[in-house]
Amino acid sequence: MSSGIDGLPSFDGVSDRLERLRWQATRALEGIRGSKISVEPYRPADHGSLIHYTSNPAYEEVDRYWVNAPFAFVAIDYDEEENEHRYRAVEPELDSMERRLLDNLFEDIRNALIYNSGEEDPDEVLLRRTAEQLSEYGVVVETATFYRLYYYLKRTFDGYEQIDPLMEDPHIEDISCDGYDLPIFVYHNQYDDIETNVSLGEEALDSFVVRLAQQSSRHISVGNPVSEVTLPDGSRGELALGREVTPRGSAFTIRKYSEEPFTPIDLVDYHTFNLDQMAYLWLVIENNKSLIFAGGTASGKTTSMNAASMFVPPRSKIITIEDTRELTLYHDNWLSSVTRESVGDSKDITMYDLLRSSLRHRPEYIIVGEVRGDEAITLFQAMNTGHTTYSTMHADSVQTVINRLENDPINVPRAMIQSLDVLCVQTLTYVGEQRVRRNRVIAEIEGIDQRTGDLDYSPAFTWNAGDDTFNRENSVVLDEIREDRGWSRTDLLEEFRNRKRVLAYLQERGIDDYRSFTAVVNEYYAHPERVLERVEESAAEIET
Repeated sequence: MSSGIDGLPSFDGVSDRLERLRWQATRALEGIRGSKISVEPYRPADHGSLIHYTSNPAYEEVDRYWVNAPFAFVAIDYDEEENEHRYRAVEPELDSMERRLLDNLFEDIRNALIYNSGEEDPDEVLLRRTAEQLSEYGVVVETATFYRLYYYLKRTFDGYEQIDPLMEDPHIEDISCDGYDLPIFVYHNQYDDIETNVSLGEEALDSFVVRLAQQSSRHISVGNPVSEVTLPDGSRGELALGREVTPRGSAFTIRKYSEEPFTPIDLVDYHTFNLDQMAYLWLVIENNKSLIFAGGTASGKTTSMNAASMFVPPRSKIITIEDTRELTLYHDNWLSSVTRESVGDSKDITMYDLLRSSLRHRPEYIIVGEVRGDEAITLFQAMNTGHTTYSTMHADSVQTVINRLENDPINVPRAMIQSLDVLCVQTLTYVGEQRVRRNRVIAEIEGIDQRTGDLDYSPAFTWNAGDDTFNRENSVVLDEIREDRGWSRTDLLEEFRNRKRVLAYLQERGIDDYRSFTAVVNEYYAHPERVLERVEESAAEIET
């Protein structure tokens, strides 16, 4: 066994079992004497790498990137034989002695963190308590070992345990665990659905599912084995405990929440929409037209609704109503509300309750996360009384949206549906071999056909799958806006062109941060000539 300062044991490279037993026997005595450990910042050049990784020669490594430097990175391998990619989360490895030391640290430090007053930074408390506890043990470890231990303590206390690298990966949108000892799958924005090297055994998975529920202030048990949760970071989770409803064992799916929401510029960059469509939506939203964003699962409808909501004028009052928090706006006059399950003797607070309450706050814009029940009647009543509303629905076509609205369990009368102005239908599809999100159609509701009694609608924009382009059609809604604003057709075309120029300027400059994007939109509302002047100057610079 190697010795550290003052002859105290160092655990790096220890393999002699007899020496381990001797250390265990004398630990109490050494702990009384103690030692003082100073924590110095980790420097790879001085302390060596925390991770020792060897790539798998059976696969071709096609990508590698940090997700939590210097503690964890991801390697993407390609299996040519199976024609599929594999996701490998790489973290520091601990030897058996370090693992036992980690177990002891976990038990001894946990209470100190639980009773932290909150006045100190949790990371600083964890670093200090780890060093103090090692000193009490009478143990000296090298700096690299100290930070490996610290990483796993932080991952357990303040992270997501085994799936922490997946949660830290900005390229991952969804994480799916289907049962005990099964590989976890993720949806990666570059490699689509991909199998990872992470899996959880029965005890670990049961414990992890219960922990996710508790962190979200939700209850899950054998008697109540299913729960929908919002995690502390805003991610959405669907949990199942045990084998009651999921025969292969506890399961979870996490839809990750992005603190930096997509902006209209991001959606144009990803070709979900084009600039013409975004200029159209800008005019539609500014002029208080109501919209529904529809699409299948993972088609990006909520993302698009959130991005389009950045066009809301800056002083307008917005109320958002959601089951789980997904919407993020940079808007001063924004009231966010979320449904709540009953706690103790209290009752559920449903989307219907929140929507009825919201009308008493005199909102100008009401944004509902998803309509699927009796709250839809209230939402359309709000439309009919002059409120501008946005929401999402699970439907893959305009006609499917109308059918769902008119039939059980929503049952909105056809006469009320005609107060809806615009329907955006999105799809998750393929362009070549690439999986993409596209706005399939932007349709305008024109009212009830007096001859047939059906709802009339016409497309303002359609997506051409053959060449991945968007076609622009005539717009009744833009004509209504022109009449309401007293514009000539030339005025309307100029306004449309100006919005498109501003958006093109933002795209060229890479201004896709939602705060910066909203700031420019708000400035345009206040001083359009100033923004357009800047756009002209930018265009002149590019030409020269």
